[in-house]
Parts: sequence; structure tokens; C-alpha cells
Amino acid sequence: MYVIAGIALAASMFLTVADVLLRSVRRPIVGTYELVGLLGAVVIGFAIPQTTRVQGHVLMDFLTEKVPASGQRILRSVTRVLGIVIFLVIAWNLWGLGADFRKSGEVTPTLQLPLFPVAWGVSVCCFVQCVVLFLELFETKGENT
Repeated sequence: MYVIAGIALAASMFLTVADVLLRSVRRPIVGTYELVGLLGAVVIGFAIPQTTRVQGHVLMDFLTEKVPASGQRILRSVTRVLGIVIFLVIAWNLWGLGADFRKSGEVTPTLQLPLFPVAWGVSVCCFVQCVVLFLELFETKGENT
């Protein structure tokens, strides 16, 4: 999934640079704003599970490091369970939003690209994030919350 996120990030970067260069000769790329927005959603959604897996998120441990190891384990479990609940709610709502987009035929204004595949893709990523957080509940390495 993070390869897809990387490809989307690179595509967004190249598209933006190309658009800026072409604007200087009065030939902008039509729909750049829409494409960069959709690609941004793909980058974020598809990067979340891998970033969690490699513990790449910002960690605020200045308070939790003062808690005994047993308390850290409890905090770690509580935060993982809360994360699972939150990402399940997000995934469920994004899936429903995608279904609404598909049913209504919602598309981007300029390029007329359908929005439901992006909503469904990020929804699947949120479900995968739930699996990652669930598996982390049973890991013993890295006792940080």
C-alpha cells in the first residue's frame, strides 16, 4: 500500500511542477487542482497503515515515559483499541460516502472523474489500519504508547 502512496505522491509532485512550468508559457494543465487533491487523499490513506507499522507517527511520550511499564502496556492497549474504533467509524463512513457518490454520479468539476473510487480506497485503507492496530495489541516489542 505504501508503494501506491509513494507513486501518488510522486505523481502529485511531477504534476504540480509540470503545471507551474507550463503556466509560465500560458499552457496550464487542466484539472491539476482536482488531481492533486485526489492524489493527496490516496497518499494519506494508503500511507497510514505502513506508517503505523514502522512507528513513523509523531509520538508524544514526555508524560507516558514517567508511567511504570505495566501502565505503559495498559495505555498502549487503550490507545490501540481507541484507534481501532475511530478507524472503523471512519472506514464505515467513507464506504457509505463512496456508495452515495456512486449512486449520485458525483464527479470532479473539471475532469469529471468519479469520486467514489477514492472514497472506497481510503475506506479500505482505514480497515487495514484497524487490522494493523489489532495486531499491535499482541506485540511485545516497543512498549511506548
